[in-house]
Amino acid sequence: MNATRKEGRRYFSEARSVEAVNERMGDGIDPRLAQVMAKLVEHLHAFAKKVELTEEEWAFGIDFLTRTGQICSPERQEFILLSDTLGLSMLVDAINNRRPHGATENTVFGPFHVADAPLRQMGDDICLDGKGESCLFEGTITDTRGNSLEGAELDVWSDNADGYYDVQQPDIQPKWNNRGRFITGADGRYRFRGIKPVSYPIPDDGPVGKMLVALGRHPNRPGHMHLLVKADGYHTIVSHSFVEGDEYLDDDTVFGVKESLIATYERVDGDTVWRSRFDIVMARPGETGGTPSQAALTAADPGTA
Repeated sequence: MNATRKEGRRYFSEARSVEAVNERMGDGIDPRLAQVMAKLVEHLHAFAKKVELTEEEWAFGIDFLTRTGQICSPERQEFILLSDTLGLSMLVDAINNRRPHGATENTVFGPFHVADAPLRQMGDDICLDGKGESCLFEGTITDTRGNSLEGAELDVWSDNADGYYDVQQPDIQPKWNNRGRFITGADGRYRFRGIKPVSYPIPDDGPVGKMLVALGRHPNRPGHMHLLVKADGYHTIVSHSFVEGDEYLDDDTVFGVKESLIATYERVDGDTVWRSRFDIVMARPGETGGTPSQAALTAADPGTA
């Protein structure tokens, strides 16, 4: 026996690849880091074994991730786009934003929010470029018991009639086009004018776009109004109200649609072409009766562990 061989050391093999890697973690490291990395190695190796990953596929994957990083910039985060289109963003959002039944559900934040949008008066028009079909947006903001919330801040933003946000076209669209913040009164109601949002494609000229083509998928999102709702003592809501009847409702490329987030749209007479109603329900921290915890999900399906 080689005298330099350390007692008890077991070397890498296909059968015990996970153990070989995870045993190398040192003592005294952050417990959460140890947990996350151990599970990452476990599932990454299981994936490679399950599909019997070839060397050519491994090299392509490395190149894909390299190209994904190379196209990133302060204005564009291709890795978030990758996470979105693989459903990971929505899964992480769901895990971290479980709410009581009846409370407005969260969805993905999106990359086009701009802080400190103009504070507007109820009934104001947020559309500044004059394009699109005029729409009156209205609803109430309440707690889970139906009590109106006074002083809640509703921050809204949407694309224009051409499917672009103002920050995507700073030389074309007016600043703050289709954006605004509103503060509710004692009745908890909100009311503003804008345009009926239209569907649009996510940026698809990079590696993620090529991935979607290879998978036979389109890059489109259904029309939606973004909602960021804050009130003292309540969970902040990051959500959308989706356009009822949009052709991409059942096929959102970032999986952001939830049935409860589909808003009603009806045609009206006069200078406003559409009216949309969407009520918002806010929950306090600690309220129970929400979506099941991971422990409950694991008990129901051990395969999720």
